[in-house]
Amino acid sequence: MRKIVFRSLKTPDQVKVSPQEPVCNRLQDIRKKQGISQAELAGLVGLTRQAVYAIEANQYLPSTHVALRFARALKCRVEDLFNLSSHEEMVEAEFIGATTSWGQPTRVKLSYVGSRILARPMAELGDVLNFVMPADGVILEQTKKPSGRKRPYVQVQLLNSPEVIKKGILIAGCDPALFLAGEHVRKVNALAGITNWTMGSANALRALQREEVHMAGLHLVDVKSGQSNVPYLKRHVPGQEFVGVRFASWVQGLLVYPGNPKQLRTVEDFGQTGLRLVNREEGAGARFLLDTLLQKSELTGQQLLGYDHEVASHLEVARLVRDGMADVGIGVEAAARHYGLGFIPLREEQYDLIMRREFLQSHPVMSQFLDAMVSHPFRREIESLGGYTVTEIGKILHW
Repeated sequence: MRKIVFRSLKTPDQVKVSPQEPVCNRLQDIRKKQGISQAELAGLVGLTRQAVYAIEANQYLPSTHVALRFARALKCRVEDLFNLSSHEEMVEAEFIGATTSWGQPTRVKLSYVGSRILARPMAELGDVLNFVMPADGVILEQTKKPSGRKRPYVQVQLLNSPEVIKKGILIAGCDPALFLAGEHVRKVNALAGITNWTMGSANALRALQREEVHMAGLHLVDVKSGQSNVPYLKRHVPGQEFVGVRFASWVQGLLVYPGNPKQLRTVEDFGQTGLRLVNREEGAGARFLLDTLLQKSELTGQQLLGYDHEVASHLEVARLVRDGMADVGIGVEAAARHYGLGFIPLREEQYDLIMRREFLQSHPVMSQFLDAMVSHPFRREIESLGGYTVTEIGKILHW
């Protein structure tokens, strides 16, 4: 997003903007996100490529007629492409995250969940997203905590428009493929943002119940029935308020160094002297699987070196095994493939997305997200990651 002031113009399709009116121009960003070239866009709107270049280069502002043609070609609104905005636009948001130093500016991701505006530090989204995903705003100061509220409120200077922020979907879960789902949604709606807040299944569901996210990803298997998620949901979540959508089936197993030098086959082999484990946090599906298998063996977590070494994602487990910081961890096959690790399958599970029923209708891009999930290109890409089966993707779950 760029603040610009336009110079004088020469054609009826271009108009002057006074220096007192800064304009946010997102034309180039939205065009590139949709994979459209300048020449293609020029053909769609009836301009020369040079004219499109000049507009994107902040030399000219299009007339209303041309701006409407841009919006139609890019399937968005005119105000998504061009709008007048105060540099100091502020919002008050509820701070969701660990305590921070209020004396320093903090980059945050904002989300509208129901009637709440939530601010989450970018650093808590993980090392990669912190540096590749643009922030929605910067915290300038903490405000007085409202009575009866446990969370502090903060003043956030916006770096993104409220209209764009409202189109974001915040998902809590541990499936790395959810990042790809967001990219497929943006092929249809360049302004739709999908943010995956990485955490284990039980914690993700609690975040959903606290109305801190729009969706939660789960893979929790009931020991007695062998069913994924539904028995757990029956015990913890009222079915009249929530609905589930099948995402995929995947395989969880042991992630080991290439060639499996420790000759591991089952959890019973974890008793080897000096074997280093990397574990997931309590409440994660991988942690639940490990603890279930340990109960069936003669081992306990206290006997295992690294049982208390917890990380927050399948990819982090795989990275530590690859780097030689651990000998084994439990995770999904796609993470093992990504890091070139050996993989010993243990169990197939269902990974489902849970949301409040009201979001199916009230969220502006939820239907586009669900449509992208069941699209042929996305299904093919997910299966190509390895370890995923998507024959039931999009199936509605009831309990």
